[in-house]
Amino acid sequence: MSVAVGSAAPAFKLPARPGHVVDVGADLGARKVVLLFFPLAYSPVCHTEMCTFRDDWSKWSSLGCTVYGISVDSPFVTAKFKEELKLPFELLSDFNKDVSRMYGALFEDLMGLRGVSKRAAFVIDATGKVAYAKVNAEAGQQVDFDAIKQAVAAC
Repeated sequence: MSVAVGSAAPAFKLPARPGHVVDVGADLGARKVVLLFFPLAYSPVCHTEMCTFRDDWSKWSSLGCTVYGISVDSPFVTAKFKEELKLPFELLSDFNKDVSRMYGALFEDLMGLRGVSKRAAFVIDATGKVAYAKVNAEAGQQVDFDAIKQAVAAC
């Protein structure tokens, strides 16, 4: 079950790269946060999604939010993907699948792969409440960039 709009966003910590853990919970209730769950680094749709956020970074920055990308890839992969795409936001490894499951953003089986993050977006306002939640049922369905921006601007 997905985390619902109006509920308190669950806090968590995840590695961004080996040896570097990010405490996302420290941001919840302190600033606006966007969580972008994506299935797997280096897949075409995920590449497009991350680059779309990167290429429109001035807009996201002007909205005053912190963006985190989250996948079940290892911290070695998320670090390399971030580096190669020159992303200005953290990519976090949910290798153990705990956070994807907690947020209701986990495929138990995707084309024979067990435990892959769904493509999902959550906007959390500065009080720590979920202002927007969308979990896509299909891995190839892109997030709604405009809806996410509107949700961030509104909170």
